[in-house]
Amino acid sequence: MATTMQRGFRDRLEKYIDVSSDLAVEMHVDGTSEYDCCCFGVDVNDKLSDESYMIFYNQTRSPGGEIVMTRNGGTAIFTISLNRLPSKINKLVFTANIDGAGTMGDIKSFTSSVRQSGTEALRLDMSGANFSSEKAIVAAEIYKKDVWRISCAASGFNGGLSDLLKAYGGEEGTPSPVPAKPQKVSLEKRLEKEAPQLVSLAKPLRVSLEKHKLTDVIAQVALLIDISGSMTSSFKSGAVQRVIDKIVPLAMEFDDNSEFELWYFGDRCRRMDSVTVQNYQRAAQNWKKVMRDCGGGTNLAPAVEEVVNEYKRGSLPAYVLCITDGETSNGARVKGMIKDASAYPIFWQFIGIGGSSYGILEDLDTMRGRKVDNANFFSLDDIDRIDNTELYSRMLSEFPQWLKEARRAGILR
Repeated sequence: MATTMQRGFRDRLEKYIDVSSDLAVEMHVDGTSEYDCCCFGVDVNDKLSDESYMIFYNQTRSPGGEIVMTRNGGTAIFTISLNRLPSKINKLVFTANIDGAGTMGDIKSFTSSVRQSGTEALRLDMSGANFSSEKAIVAAEIYKKDVWRISCAASGFNGGLSDLLKAYGGEEGTPSPVPAKPQKVSLEKRLEKEAPQLVSLAKPLRVSLEKHKLTDVIAQVALLIDISGSMTSSFKSGAVQRVIDKIVPLAMEFDDNSEFELWYFGDRCRRMDSVTVQNYQRAAQNWKKVMRDCGGGTNLAPAVEEVVNEYKRGSLPAYVLCITDGETSNGARVKGMIKDASAYPIFWQFIGIGGSSYGILEDLDTMRGRKVDNANFFSLDDIDRIDNTELYSRMLSEFPQWLKEARRAGILR
């Protein structure tokens, strides 16, 4: 059972978890406003002397990946490797603030917890009754004083994000929400070193990126894969794994973290670990269990909802690829969700494989009532039989136009 933290709680962290292994700090605010969660990595003077260690929705990863932020619905999850933090980072401060109107006195509940290997070790529960007109919560601090320790401030903070930044020596507006694309080693050389099995995909991808003028784009990448019963043969044959293989180089070129988020969807959806060049070969490994957990149907709506919640407030464009072999249930609802999502920085590329009827997905190009055309669909008899240059070209064909329209409409800064 988790230990309950109260205001003023302070103890050695090693009493509750193994500090040499990864841990997760989760925060969830339930209320009527929009809420942002942040982790400030500060120095011995409690100053944000390196702004790359401010981890929040606009910058979800520290330079060395020691702190990585993800979201699961309305819950912010900070995965942390304490033993890899640079010596200049002496303390991690976890905060939540309101984006817009409202105060913390209006919230229904606030929960913060420390987990390891899926087990909750420490937990803090509060409600609006604990606050009044504050705009933010300073929830907890993990800090180094001989050993790693944790303290629970659980206090309100009168200002919002701007004042939090000032308190820790930063300035609002930094880090830059749209960073310049750095000079980097060519994709071929990176694949030769990190994933030689995928080197043959580098040239076809590069040709397609150049063709569509996408070589300088930074975007978050996500993949949704149908795991209904009818997809069994595609998993057994390794076709699904080969789809994942083809997305890895795209993520290495597009994504600011060189990784992509992965969801499976059946009757229910399940978010998996982010896929990287280090773990991509294991991404479809446990498909039988996931298929049982998700159910045998094809219901795209829960996955679309999670993706929208994940990316709707980002300043970077999100390129979302969806692989399915048939029509989704709740088609009208999914169609409405994609239409509503046209106001967000999310582009949807749907690909049908080996099916015959895809329902509303076939209507996405002509769907009316959207702020911009935010989706594309095409079908293939067999994704393995198409030339890789042609496949990448078709996958990317409408993304450049969406980028232009999204910028013109003010969806992208």
